[in-house]
Amino acid sequence: MKYQTSNFKVGMGLNPSHFSFLEQQPLTDVTWFEASSEDYMSPLSRSMEVLKKLRHDYPIALHGSHLNIGNPDGVDATYIQELRNLIERVEPFVVSDHLCWTGVSTHNMHSFLPLPLNQETMQLVSNNIDSVQNQLKTSIALENIATYVNYAHSDQSEFEFLSELARATGCGLVLDLGALYVNAMNHGFCPRKQLQSLPLNQVVQVHLSGPTETESHWLDRKASEVTRPVWDLFKIVAPYIRHLPVGIERQRNIPDFSDLEMEVIKASFILENNNENQRSSAFV
Repeated sequence: MKYQTSNFKVGMGLNPSHFSFLEQQPLTDVTWFEASSEDYMSPLSRSMEVLKKLRHDYPIALHGSHLNIGNPDGVDATYIQELRNLIERVEPFVVSDHLCWTGVSTHNMHSFLPLPLNQETMQLVSNNIDSVQNQLKTSIALENIATYVNYAHSDQSEFEFLSELARATGCGLVLDLGALYVNAMNHGFCPRKQLQSLPLNQVVQVHLSGPTETESHWLDRKASEVTRPVWDLFKIVAPYIRHLPVGIERQRNIPDFSDLEMEVIKASFILENNNENQRSSAFV
């Protein structure tokens, strides 16, 4: 799979509440859409019918949540076959999921659970990625997740782990700046310094979302507009990622299409107006 996506710029997640609007084929400022893989695996569903029509006008990325790449029992062969069938129908420019485990055997807990970041996990996840990429006959990309606990057995940072994983397997990385901010607040580190260890040459896509603050933790619920701290992180990396697809993520409290489109326009403006002079000082 090629990741030469310089013309894609800023897109957004595809949501069923916008289907009727999009079926009218309006002109939009969105340059691509991201579809949740599991929602489009049935070839005869209305969702798939809408997606096939959109595919004529927009590039499509597939972003899943059930791959369970950290499953010690290996990846689910049935799920991989369904994903492969979907890839053949949609021809996405990126196929991605999350660096996590979501259950054991075929039991899905519908939650992104963190993995201990050490060499034992590296070998397990590398083996699973190799298996998935061989079965799909294409590269995949993995996204950093929001976490609320740490493992005593972890001996690498998340970005160090992801970078080594990408080098070992050839997979790409999806940078979720909202999740990075949540982890920084929950675990007490500076998100700007964490970005210093980010392997930008391995990033194939960027996600922007709005974290939620509670009394005890920050949550990555993707239920609000992109927040100012996430925009600030985006401005730091923007000079380096102009060639990458950037997507606005919203999974709850879905607003009108035009409201999300305004966030697309804002992200496009930031990408186009961060000048080269920022390169030398962005990570200082």
